[in-house]
Amino acid sequence: MVWLGKFLNLCVLLGFGTLEEHGLLRIRRFVQGKDEADWVRVWNGVFGERWDWRPMTVEEMVVSEKSPDFEAEGRFIAEMNWQPVGIVHAYVDKFREEKKGFVRSFGVVREFRGKGIEEKLAETALEELKKRGMKVVQCGANDDQKDIIRLWEGLGFKLVRKFSLMTKDLSEIPLDVGGNREVAFVSLRRDSDEDLRMLNWLDNECFKEHFNWRPSPVERTIFTVREDPFFQVQKWFFALLGGKHVGYVGVGVDEKYNVERDAKCGWILDIGVLKSHRRGGVGTRLMLHGMETLKAMGMTAVMLGVDDWNVTGAIKLYEKVGFVVAKKDFTYERGVV
Repeated sequence: MVWLGKFLNLCVLLGFGTLEEHGLLRIRRFVQGKDEADWVRVWNGVFGERWDWRPMTVEEMVVSEKSPDFEAEGRFIAEMNWQPVGIVHAYVDKFREEKKGFVRSFGVVREFRGKGIEEKLAETALEELKKRGMKVVQCGANDDQKDIIRLWEGLGFKLVRKFSLMTKDLSEIPLDVGGNREVAFVSLRRDSDEDLRMLNWLDNECFKEHFNWRPSPVERTIFTVREDPFFQVQKWFFALLGGKHVGYVGVGVDEKYNVERDAKCGWILDIGVLKSHRRGGVGTRLMLHGMETLKAMGMTAVMLGVDDWNVTGAIKLYEKVGFVVAKKDFTYERGVV
């Protein structure tokens, strides 16, 4: 069978039919509790090569399946010669009222790219979202994925958002950038349900005007802080003014990433300031406190992600405290047809 598969692949490369016509390509549904190893193998082949990510384990995926917003339905695996080579997730967010679906975890391992598998996976995902009643679909691509960008644009998707991954060296943290010195910091207690409810409330209040926002359930906040399989090292802080909660910041370290990449890098996981207290130096103080915390934990660099076009203009704050853009992610959208 091996020689047959190689012969048919050669036929495809020479233009003698498609992979599907030769019966080599099969796209099947993901089965939770059975297909995690196949999913992880392909995911690592597609995304594990990115410098800002690292390979995940089956055990980490199993933990992720406990998240309140995890969805097994809508996941598909592409097989070539009976081996998994591609994945896609036609994701429907059960906490979102609007009929907006998402194409996530989309990709094909390097040696099988450009053979039409991406197109079949995209077609499968779009059809799945249509069947599930979605009216709008969003998908994404990195700035260096020219082939994926062409695919989405060829299918009629339009660019609706740009996101930046930003980085900073922690050897020097600026001091004279206008932070509000009246801000007091209180550490979140991970074992306190009251603190986690406050974090959830702040998160929803701070981001309810932002792109793609929908109310986040407290169960999701609890999972993020207590059970996240990647950032098992986390520290969260509330910002208080006059004894009232006005913002928060969370930092984290993925220890496996640092081992894999031979790095000492942490993340600003999340940061928010209530609308009534913006433009008053609270966000600056939160950023500085987050960076100082990571540096005290032995980190020499920090990363964060930001919506370039968000309503608060947060990217300007991050640039002010020394962050620079390392790469861009694009979000595309179109109606379901």
